[in-house]
Amino acid sequence: MSRERLRADLVRTGAVGHGTGGAASPETGRHVVALLTGSTSSRSDPIAAPRSAVASRARARTDLGRARQDGLVPENSPDRAGGRPRSHDLTPPIRIPAGLVVLVGPPASGKTSFVRALVEGRQVDVEAVVSSDEIRTELFGASAEPADSGTADAADARIFEERDRRIVARLAAGLSVVAESTNVTPRARERLIALARRFGAPVTVLRFAPDVADLLQQYTERGRTDLTEVDVRAYAAVMSRDAGADRLRDEGAAAVHDVPGRRQSVTPGEAAARFTFARCRPPGR
Repeated sequence: MSRERLRADLVRTGAVGHGTGGAASPETGRHVVALLTGSTSSRSDPIAAPRSAVASRARARTDLGRARQDGLVPENSPDRAGGRPRSHDLTPPIRIPAGLVVLVGPPASGKTSFVRALVEGRQVDVEAVVSSDEIRTELFGASAEPADSGTADAADARIFEERDRRIVARLAAGLSVVAESTNVTPRARERLIALARRFGAPVTVLRFAPDVADLLQQYTERGRTDLTEVDVRAYAAVMSRDAGADRLRDEGAAAVHDVPGRRQSVTPGEAAARFTFARCRPPGR
């Protein structure tokens, strides 16, 4: 989406004023730092014992590395968590029923990394993911920017018509589909939920809501040039105001789940492992 088109959308939602400095105030970010420590045992010999311990730990690291490469270490093993299972490793995966899965989150909140981890882990098929950004690239190229607002409107209409077509095709076949775009506004979600209702498919919403400080850090790390910090703050403000769990349920979501991330010291792969996805609906459903 062009910068001009993006700012117009944010002005309409009230997240950004008409001036250049009209961003909503950021929420106070809270950083969570996880420290992983190990303990060593001492023996009576003050010289031989440390050497023996170092050698033993080296052998253990080598054996563990080989086991990981061979896929022999379970995801919730203490060896994957600095010596002890983390609480989210011990939580049973959340089952997502076949239907429409709507990702909701500002730019740089981790949606694409999460979806990539799902595909790499073979939890969903690559065809199940329908990304408006990828469709834009397919249709107009990676760096194409509309010359004016009229061209931008036409481009957006074509992109979302194609997105809807792909979603409908999968829902009509009884297959799961993941809608990957920001979807922070009620208007954007209303269009998607209406598609699901046509086929009696349940809607599951996965929320990506990092602290503003973490969000801005992720935005900076990714080096995006199509958005400014003001834009990212504005999207976060809209998310905070219009995409709470209760509101999402009122709009028609059968279930709403928050996806953990940097604040919880959870990687995209670990977050993806917290969910299991049904690929298709049973006959007659």
